[in-house]
Amino acid sequence: MSEDKDKGGFYDTGWRPGGDVHRDEDGRPHDHPGVQEDVGLGARASRTLAMHELLVEKGIIGESEVDEAIEAVSKRVPSNGATLVAKAWSDPEFRTRLLEHPKETVVESGFVPEHNADIIVLENTAEVQHMVVCTLCSCYPTQLLGPPPDWYKSFSYRSRAVTEPRAVMSEFGLELGEETEVRVVDSNSELRFLVIPRRPEGTEGWSEEQLTTLVNRNSMIGVAAATEPGTE
Repeated sequence: MSEDKDKGGFYDTGWRPGGDVHRDEDGRPHDHPGVQEDVGLGARASRTLAMHELLVEKGIIGESEVDEAIEAVSKRVPSNGATLVAKAWSDPEFRTRLLEHPKETVVESGFVPEHNADIIVLENTAEVQHMVVCTLCSCYPTQLLGPPPDWYKSFSYRSRAVTEPRAVMSEFGLELGEETEVRVVDSNSELRFLVIPRRPEGTEGWSEEQLTTLVNRNSMIGVAAATEPGTE
């Protein structure tokens, strides 16, 4: 864990938050035209299909095992973590349990951490802002937040999050006053973090379902604020 010591200026590394770019096998960005029935499989897809058919034929995997695995992965979405945050905002007892016994509470809520990793839940306040990074690779609570975005895995983010976290947050639209302490926490293969962002003002009396719409993925990493009412 490291604290923000350098509140210095921005320098351009080529990295920008937001746009996850789709790329072809040569690394060039491209648009998705959609699946076309008259387009054959590429070399990699053909090899993959042949390997799958061989593994099924040999009885190593079941006919539907791959489909089940794909379905399980597809259920890893940011709305999972958002439901926990919204409940913590509206239920003080649940919030306390989530902060004090995070892994047990996450599992009880139906989300099993990948690789049985431990979970720490941190709460952002006016006094302290937590921001998550994995300085070695891209360790990340996919069960709660879905697949990590490209920027989270980039070397630029992994280095700048430690050296100039305020500049990074500024690029995501989050400006913090000098009175707010910034704490950068480092994920690893055995430990993942979930951040409870500050609850937006003007949401008193909102239901958990309504509050969930304000909890965005970046706010649960700590690089951005929760979505303001009326802008979601």
